[in-house]
Amino acid sequence: MRQILFAAAIGLVLSLVGTPVLIRILARNGYGQMIRDDGPKAHHSKRGTPTMGGIAFILATLVAYGLTKLLVGSAPTPSGLLVLFLMTGMGLVGFLDDYIKIVKQRSLGLRAKAKLAGQLIVGIVFAVGSLRFADASGVTPASTKLSFVTDFGWSLGPVLFALWAIFMILAMSNGVNLTDGLDGLATGASVMVFGAYVFIGIWEYGQTCGSAATAGPNCYSVENPLDLAVVAAALMGACFGFLWWNTSPAKIFMGDTGSLALGGALAGLAICSHTEMLLAILGGLFVLITLSVIIQVGSFRMTGKRVFKMAPLQHHFELKGWSEVLIVVRFWIIQGLCVAVGLGLFYAGWVTN
Repeated sequence: MRQILFAAAIGLVLSLVGTPVLIRILARNGYGQMIRDDGPKAHHSKRGTPTMGGIAFILATLVAYGLTKLLVGSAPTPSGLLVLFLMTGMGLVGFLDDYIKIVKQRSLGLRAKAKLAGQLIVGIVFAVGSLRFADASGVTPASTKLSFVTDFGWSLGPVLFALWAIFMILAMSNGVNLTDGLDGLATGASVMVFGAYVFIGIWEYGQTCGSAATAGPNCYSVENPLDLAVVAAALMGACFGFLWWNTSPAKIFMGDTGSLALGGALAGLAICSHTEMLLAILGGLFVLITLSVIIQVGSFRMTGKRVFKMAPLQHHFELKGWSEVLIVVRFWIIQGLCVAVGLGLFYAGWVTN
């Protein structure tokens, strides 16, 4: 368990200290956020705030994981490395998007097809890799079966599994991206979900099927669950440190660099811990905000009318007169409730299985 404490503490310190350094570098080079004219007017004052802040917590997470392994003398595992690869790969796609927005002064960043192609390449590599690297018991980081609190049903086969994994990665990365519209909102919500995955990883490790001394009949056939908890702890600590600078009034934004990376990490943790569908509850705020966009677009195309004053949902409440801090805190409360319900279902699934 020392690994989890080390990873969280190192990630926190590195992000807390490293983010202001990144702010100065980005500000010196003029890498500031562009604000769309059709957005809430209150956001116009944020124009020029340094963006691409996801670089800070991505690097902090990677270094925290590596230093933790050196400190405890433990080797990295395929599961942990795959999640880190997915986080970094999606972050790189986001970085290219941010870079083009800022340097090329193109408000939409990467062309939609190029951005999707980058996400697909990273997702495919992760999906293929997650079905390899079996341990001594023949268990791979991911399973071709669907999962909620554990695997169920029949095998999808490698092709359908890859499509399912890519859907999850795209859905969650874009969900976090849509949520990242107010200072600290996506960062704080992500911290809660990563905290949940620290608990899930520890619990699965204590009930691993290969550990006859501790596992009961409802054991988990998950490869390297403790290392998944280490990765989640490093991410939780790094996001906490970043939140210090990202909370209102934000000194830096995570940009697509950060939001795509966080969404990829969440999807990777869910797939490798065999809690894929549970992620929709644990990350309920991201799902809710994504649904608001789908409803808005669908309603406008079918009826010509808008359900919300503006989508994503947080901007609807801004236009209703709620303050930014009020929206963020209340949305954090919603996210906290989602995590509580998700962990309750996870535990109930173990008790009743």
